[in-house]
Amino acid sequence: MKTVKKVCIIDDDPVFVFGAKILLRKNDFCSDVKVYKNGKEALEHIMPGGEENEDAPDVIFLDLNMPVMDGWEFLDEISKLSKIDKKPIFVVSSTIDPKEVQRIKSYDVVHDFIEKPLSKEKIRLLKDKLKTAEK
Repeated sequence: MKTVKKVCIIDDDPVFVFGAKILLRKNDFCSDVKVYKNGKEALEHIMPGGEENEDAPDVIFLDLNMPVMDGWEFLDEISKLSKIDKKPIFVVSSTIDPKEVQRIKSYDVVHDFIEKPLSKEKIRLLKDKLKTAEK
């Protein structure tokens, strides 16, 4: 994976989004963060041109519980498409249900599960995972 420039956060919680944007920028994770409040809105913006789309992110942070189109529905839709499956999707959720975590990891498009809240240490580990994945 090349340097992360664009990150897409798909989450309807303004407190999480605010904190995540600060953490990502302060820890030099990326230079641009796009936020979508649900999966439908994200699909409409990041998918029209596939990989050629200038809004296509390098990494996606996805919440599960949202209105309109939740994270599960987003994963189902994105799994049908071939152009974005190489983009790392990290499900960021407060779920502690082992069955849900297992279900999350069953999606080929999901790179990993991150338990909320996001922290400086989790960002550092994430950067390390992405560097390892590019080798």
